Amino acid sequence: MTVNDPRLALDFCGMHFATPLVLLSGCVGFGEEYTRVQGFSNRDAGAVCLKGTTGTQRLGNAPHRIYETPAGMLNAIGLQNPGVDRVVDEILPTLDFAETRFIANVSGSTVEEYVAVTRRFDDSPIDAIEINISCPNVKEGGVAFGNDPDMSARVVEACRGVTRKPLITKLSPNQTDIAENARRCIEAGSDAFAVINTLMGMAIDIESRTPYIGNNQGGLSGPAIKPIALLKVHQVHQVTKAHGIPIIGQGGVTTPEDAIEFLLAGANAVGVGTALFYDPLILPKINQGIGAYLDRHKLDHVGQISGALRLNTARPTPLCGC
Repeated sequence: MTVNDPRLALDFCGMHFATPLVLLSGCVGFGEEYTRVQGFSNRDAGAVCLKGTTGTQRLGNAPHRIYETPAGMLNAIGLQNPGVDRVVDEILPTLDFAETRFIANVSGSTVEEYVAVTRRFDDSPIDAIEINISCPNVKEGGVAFGNDPDMSARVVEACRGVTRKPLITKLSPNQTDIAENARRCIEAGSDAFAVINTLMGMAIDIESRTPYIGNNQGGLSGPAIKPIALLKVHQVHQVTKAHGIPIIGQGGVTTPEDAIEFLLAGANAVGVGTALFYDPLILPKINQGIGAYLDRHKLDHVGQISGALRLNTARPTPLCGC
């Protein structure tokens, strides 16, 4: 495994990542989801994002909550979680912080809830805090905050005021200008970005004439969204590069080539999520592939790939693709 390859290690907001791979929130529970799989190790990831956490316990949405789609998956879990007090008091003490970095994922229905959860995690051993202002499968809170630059900045600024831990803002693709949103969040105090969250989607049972998802709509993830995610990472990178603010690029990563594309587009680290559902041991394969790319191009460090995209100089086609 290339996890011991020093060329893959990087500094992300002052945290040491052994590899550029990050396990995404909602895909690995609270860090223990895949420990039952023989051969799986959190050490293959630079960081693990824990499941979305709110101020109090949430039972989540009514079923069905997951539905497979062509080249992807719809999910509408609805932020089911035991509440921040139980996460901090009962779950965090069971995690091995010598294995990898652990990032809390903060969610809420109000600015006050985001602040309360962030403050609680600030007084914990968690390494960093991801602000989930863009969850597409709850009926209140996240979507409105993530799609409005003013609200996004307000949440970031409020959370910034109650923690010294690195703040990573998770940006929604379901908005008009993701680059402007990123700019506003930087001004409000965001230390990094996760780009992107899932896209809103729907699947319909034509016999019953009802949506398959109990929540009617959910977040679409998987390879189907990768081209959109790459563009959003590139757009956000145009804003962040002048400030030295890092990006976790995510959305449909299933191969080493996918991860390298995100790095080239401007990501510093790469999130892996949906792919874990069908290949829990995919991380070593991606790490090995990145190492092979460095060998092939005679590069000394993974950071040399980040933002190294060479744009074509030809005149771009119209937005319609005509």
